[in-house]
Amino acid sequence: MLNHRFSMLINGKLIHTDKTFPVTNPATGKVVAEVPEVDDASIQLALTSAHDAFQIWSRMPLSQRQPIIEKYRQLLERNREEIIGLLITETGKPYDNAEYDFGMLTTCLRFFCDEAARIDQQVIPDPDGRFLNYTLRQPLGVVVGYLAWNFPLLNLGYKLGPVLASGCTAIIKPSQVTPLATLRCAELLIDAGVPDGVINIFSGTDYDVTAPLLESGIPSMFTMIGSTRAGVGAMKSACTNVKHFSVELGGNAPVLVYDDADIEAAAHSIVDLKFANSGQVCVSPNRCFVHESVYEEFLSAAAARASGITLGAGRGDGRRMGPVLTSQARDRMLSLISAAQEKGASIVCGGKAPDPAMEGFFIEPTILRDVSRDMALSCDEIFGPILPVIPFTDDDDEIALANDTEYGLAAYVYTTNITRGLRAAAEIEAGSVCVNEVHYAVHLPHGGLKQSGVGKDCSRYSLQEYLTLKRVSVLVGP
Repeated sequence: MLNHRFSMLINGKLIHTDKTFPVTNPATGKVVAEVPEVDDASIQLALTSAHDAFQIWSRMPLSQRQPIIEKYRQLLERNREEIIGLLITETGKPYDNAEYDFGMLTTCLRFFCDEAARIDQQVIPDPDGRFLNYTLRQPLGVVVGYLAWNFPLLNLGYKLGPVLASGCTAIIKPSQVTPLATLRCAELLIDAGVPDGVINIFSGTDYDVTAPLLESGIPSMFTMIGSTRAGVGAMKSACTNVKHFSVELGGNAPVLVYDDADIEAAAHSIVDLKFANSGQVCVSPNRCFVHESVYEEFLSAAAARASGITLGAGRGDGRRMGPVLTSQARDRMLSLISAAQEKGASIVCGGKAPDPAMEGFFIEPTILRDVSRDMALSCDEIFGPILPVIPFTDDDDEIALANDTEYGLAAYVYTTNITRGLRAAAEIEAGSVCVNEVHYAVHLPHGGLKQSGVGKDCSRYSLQEYLTLKRVSVLVGP
């Protein structure tokens, strides 16, 4: 068990409750910490304190907010190794993945402050010359944010960055299975001098207790990262009054590998993304369509790339892959593989859990061939280390295959024909399309179409969601 006593941050104070719940290390299967279970009183205090703090923080100019945010970023960096250690403990991540996860939090804090200084407030010409018309961008209000478990601090950065930079206040709930690093980061907000109530971070498992957060008339915005089912349910609960929504939900990312692609480069790119974070990535390749003429070549190159992955958490040599988060997730992966085999798919590599002597919820990086489009792992988000490879022919409409899903978060295209690549990028229904190389960055908008959500994380487009757009007209002429 960790010797750190974890607390919630409510109204600038570290709060403990009589009831706790356990957190498990997925690399060992053992409980490593107990964290507070939020109660009704703490939820109500978070609402009122965020409302009251908004009156102060929203009126504070960016020139005064920015030094506080920068001090917080520096405090995070000073405690970098401790926080990365907590991430590894609660997620089972390899060190480099946990380092990236942490780094996105500090990157977002700096990026959104810089972006807030560049926010566009347009002057609109008046045809008669009688009015000065201009727009004002002002903080929206109290934000409630629910975070996903797969990248705890990246997800925190996606929300904390625009909240603090815009002048909003927030109540944030990390996932109940990975709250440790987030709660530790919350403690440092006090040391940075963030005013009481500006950011409230709590832990909890009882949705009956947290329901008032969604139903209250205080929040102006609800934002989350999670499954489509959870997102739809939360938005229904939040529709007790008019709120803004920014939600990044499920995905079923297609990959198109054309016959003229650089096959080895494509295989390396796809395998590296698929098995990053054990496949537990919202933009992970989920349906890999490969032209029949290069199908065998692709499978060979992909299997060779996957064979270089070593299972393990924390530090270690080479390319490492951690466990899936729970034993239930591992069982689901094995069930998906078995069901696909029963319908005619076969295993190229992986396909099973490692030796039972290995602790934790590990499963081998798995590639399946001869996958059909009606198999469960072709229709639903896998969210695990399984890559289904599906052949297509010249007679198929490959764009229609890619779009044959209710989701539209991300997609990938590999071809040396720029016309073909640009056509696919234009016609695939997804919030982002990467051609020939995977590319994500904080300055690029990230979000989905269809049932993959509304709104954006990252980029100036995300910041704009935390700001109102007010038009002002001043009479200046006769």
